[in-house]
Amino acid sequence: MHLVQILLPVADNAGRRFDKAVYGRVRGELAERFGGITSFTRAPAEGVWKEGGHTAHDDIVVFEVMTREIDHGWWERYRAELERRFDQETIVVRAIRVEML
Repeated sequence: MHLVQILLPVADNAGRRFDKAVYGRVRGELAERFGGITSFTRAPAEGVWKEGGHTAHDDIVVFEVMTREIDHGWWERYRAELERRFDQETIVVRAIRVEML
């Protein structure tokens, strides 16, 4: 079993917050494909990193789905689509192998 996490920005590069409908679309797409989803949207996490000599930060929300198999091709295409929708150079999509207890 795998836990796939998608880290999405709260605002665009100009600081304008994304409309809730944008996240609703992602939620619906993932729920339809994977049969369920967990989203962490009420208390955004903060990402911080060094970029070109200065510190950058981004408030993010996290969406998670569980899946038995990873379809790498599908995830690459979906990540590229999210990058286009959210106008981001990179959207982090990561998978973690989990053991159900």
